[in-house]
Amino acid sequence: MILNILYYTFSSVLVISSFMVITAQNAVFSVLFLVLSFLSAASLLFLLKCEFLSLVFILIYVGAIAILFLFVVMMLDLKTSNKTENSLKYFPFGFIIGSVFLTEIGLVIAETFKTNPYKNSVLSNFYINWFDKLDVFTEIQSVGQVVYTQYVLQFLIAGNVLLLATLAAVVLTINTTPKENYKTQTIFKQLSRNYKNVLVHA
Repeated sequence: MILNILYYTFSSVLVISSFMVITAQNAVFSVLFLVLSFLSAASLLFLLKCEFLSLVFILIYVGAIAILFLFVVMMLDLKTSNKTENSLKYFPFGFIIGSVFLTEIGLVIAETFKTNPYKNSVLSNFYINWFDKLDVFTEIQSVGQVVYTQYVLQFLIAGNVLLLATLAAVVLTINTTPKENYKTQTIFKQLSRNYKNVLVHA
């Protein structure tokens, strides 16, 4: 009973925060709601006994990516703009695309629930002792077996793509312009100025 209440609570928070990510007028608030969405998803994974994935969610998405987004948004100092006109202009197209995706997700869920313990009711389930039916091994062992054994080639390709992206970012930031073609800034001269050598007397 307590697990069901926690599940409904985190699910509601996840849906509301995900909706606020795309509707918030302030970009900083949008990133903060994104962090709340990640935390809610990690909590749901923890309730589903996926401790490894929930910790990865918190460490990678919340601890690195979302905080990076927040710093970038705060550094850019984006001005709050009126999004009502643009939202109304693109609402029909977005509504059609969203309806198609929602229909596809509903069909997949309906097909999946036919073989699940939720077949009688989606709102309630009954307990199944899966440990008596399956061999017991930890989640880290299962993830490692899938990633490093069955999909090791795809894993290496993804690593090489990330390496190329890192090298490309470094190469793009290298300034190849000769030093004599761009201006320099002398901090000492700027700080040593006063009203006598700055103001021009008529």
